[in-house]
Amino acid sequence: MRSTKGIMTVVTAAALAVYFVASAGVALAAAGDAKNGEAIYMKKCWWCHGKEGEADGPGANFMIPPPRNFTDGVYKYKSSAYNEDLDIPRDEDLYRMISEGMPGTSMPEWSKVLDEKQRWDLVAYIKTLTDMFEDAPNPAEMSYGTPVASSADSIAKGKQLFKDAKCFECHGEGGRGNTIKKLKEESGAKLWPRDLSKPWTFRSGSEPKDIFARISAGIPNTPMPAHAADTTGNGKLSVEDRWHVVNYVMSLADERMKTKEGEIVVKGVYRDALPKDENDPAWDIAEGTTFFLAPQIIMNDRMYDPSNDTILVKATFTDKEVAFLLEWNDRTKSVKGDTNAATLAWGDLNPDGVAIQTPLGLDDLATGKPYFGHGDASRPVSIMHWTSGDVEKGQTATMFSSIGAGKKDASDGAAAGFVSTGSYNAGVWKVMMKRSLTTGAKDKDTQFEVGKYIPIAFANWDGSNGEVGSKHTLTTWRWLLLKPETGSAVVMVPLMVFVLLVAGQFVFSLVGRKEED
Repeated sequence: MRSTKGIMTVVTAAALAVYFVASAGVALAAAGDAKNGEAIYMKKCWWCHGKEGEADGPGANFMIPPPRNFTDGVYKYKSSAYNEDLDIPRDEDLYRMISEGMPGTSMPEWSKVLDEKQRWDLVAYIKTLTDMFEDAPNPAEMSYGTPVASSADSIAKGKQLFKDAKCFECHGEGGRGNTIKKLKEESGAKLWPRDLSKPWTFRSGSEPKDIFARISAGIPNTPMPAHAADTTGNGKLSVEDRWHVVNYVMSLADERMKTKEGEIVVKGVYRDALPKDENDPAWDIAEGTTFFLAPQIIMNDRMYDPSNDTILVKATFTDKEVAFLLEWNDRTKSVKGDTNAATLAWGDLNPDGVAIQTPLGLDDLATGKPYFGHGDASRPVSIMHWTSGDVEKGQTATMFSSIGAGKKDASDGAAAGFVSTGSYNAGVWKVMMKRSLTTGAKDKDTQFEVGKYIPIAFANWDGSNGEVGSKHTLTTWRWLLLKPETGSAVVMVPLMVFVLLVAGQFVFSLVGRKEED
């Protein structure tokens, strides 16, 4: 049996190891070489942040949100304790932003390019670009108190606190960012509230501790307030209350809307009848696939600041028809001409929209897919397009073929049985499109084949974000597979073959024995 002294030695060694690992970052921060950091900055960072750190680099005009202006000393994401006299981030906060980047922005993860020492050197140099850090010690970390374990009771309390603190006015009742306010930064730049159902998009981490810090410290230069008590004891939420809100926010995560590596196939399910509409519970049986929506930056007009980033797609079919369900989070319901819309954002209000694109000729795929931007002269495509329309005429649904951008030819949607409807609820659009599997117009419509991999692509428009025409988000080619019905024949035929093989081997063995006798 190991002695108590031996156990204590192991524990002490482990504790010392943890201490030295945790202290390494602090030591490197203190030893950061600002001169070397400047050299790195002038090679890697000034293109966005500017040579003097004033956010005026050559790439800055193309970025939403804009790059950080280091000269004003305003940092959005901090874990430092409250200090009304000197509100600056910790060195560890700067290091983390450099290392991990910021999802949904142009700020990359520099940990993949720069080693640890180089990143700490950058921290040292960035601090020289403003006088706020002069002679100021590295701030202490904020107090996190005692975390509250997540439970149904804690989540319920957090939900009520979320409502009482009027968090829903920006983040929406379900936390999807469906604001009822027009939001902007103090600089005047437009600002989208965070979609809390997508924690993987949080710009300063999605762990409980990260969310607690944002609730406590707020986000400077934005409408997001601090909810922690200040040094005089004034505050909106106690430490315990903030942990209840953390647990509620964590419960809002919708993993369905997160893309999964390697999943690029929409798997259509056979059914005797199609769902009645986009809200039919019958859709629950279909497996959904989520795709990333990229901004369209190839054709004019280009899109540089998208607001919607993923779309969930389901498909089902019968012997004669196929239907698609398209679902995406949208902070605003945009219907053209709705002058009373509380969600009216910047510029003209355009309708929201979504489209499905498939190749016209499936027999020619061996020689290559069509160009995913509306096809080309040798490989045309078929497109089904839906919009939220306007207040007078309502939603629109059209079908057309295309041989390139701006070169489309209307299809007879009625003859193809094409119908599309959509509904908006709590920050989510659901749109159902259905049409006949095959039509009499092979030169204009895709003829869907069961059991065949069919290229498919999607496009999306957020009307309140100025998206119209070629200004939108899209996917490249993905795949659709209308899976054949798995009836009794699919099971019985292989079983019969197996039985015949076993019987044949049995007969063969009997014959062999007789010959031996």
